[in-house]
Amino acid sequence: MSAPRRVLRVRGRELALAGGPLLMGIVNATSDSFSDAGELPDTASRVARARELASAGAAWIDVGGESAVGGRPPVPAAEERDRVVGVIAAVAAELDVVISVDTYKPEVAEAAIAAGAHMVNDVSGLRDPELAEICARTGAGLVVMHTRVEPKGTLLDPEHYADVVADVRDFLAERSAVAHAAGVAPEQILLDPGPDFAKTPAQTVAVLRRLDVLHALGRPLLLALSRKDFLGAITGRPARDRGAATLAAAGFAADAGAHVLRVHDVAAAADFLAVRAILRGERELAPDEGLTPDRYP
Repeated sequence: MSAPRRVLRVRGRELALAGGPLLMGIVNATSDSFSDAGELPDTASRVARARELASAGAAWIDVGGESAVGGRPPVPAAEERDRVVGVIAAVAAELDVVISVDTYKPEVAEAAIAAGAHMVNDVSGLRDPELAEICARTGAGLVVMHTRVEPKGTLLDPEHYADVVADVRDFLAERSAVAHAAGVAPEQILLDPGPDFAKTPAQTVAVLRRLDVLHALGRPLLLALSRKDFLGAITGRPARDRGAATLAAAGFAADAGAHVLRVHDVAAAADFLAVRAILRGERELAPDEGLTPDRYP
């Protein structure tokens, strides 16, 4: 299916989401990300990565200052704020992209929005309702994600959910209602089923197979599938070697009507989606396209 038409309004921007997914590129302002630890050690390198992602086709840049890797203490809010604010300010000044801050801490969210972020990508499932209040006051968008554990927690229990698809649906509806009560408009909300968060690989797969249930909630869907553990369970490969698996998941997500895909390798995902669109007849090649002698530098 094509992504059902949805409208997302974030700080004065209106995004009409339909058809193929937008690509959200990842900028980790951390030293312990599960997939690219220490690769971007300072603000300059992080801004350069954002520039590279935008050039490759990212319409969205997601900046995070704390890894979701479990078993490690949270980063103090002041330190996380310092990691992301300079990056966001520089990206906002230079690039015409949507910017989200990957945080569950109100202090970080408020500073990031002041620096130019358009959305808060909250991986806590709106554990702190103050985040919704900040989004309501500033007009920033809010990602509501499914999880049943506190940030950096782990839940890998095959018996935990009687019906994991129903649990994700009901949780996203209930937490969205909390955001609405705080003043967040429906058009400011993006839903994320939370692949790998408080889910075994098999539970993640079960949810992804039933995205139609989540479309019924009436909001756009964000899928963060890139290099995830469920792909490792399928392929047996470590995080940095899950590029092909990520593209397979991206193809499935596009077929299932995802509106936004969060990926590390934007260039590969953009190429994949471009070829997919041509072969599916969603775009046509011009008769003389690709015939110039210097067509492939």
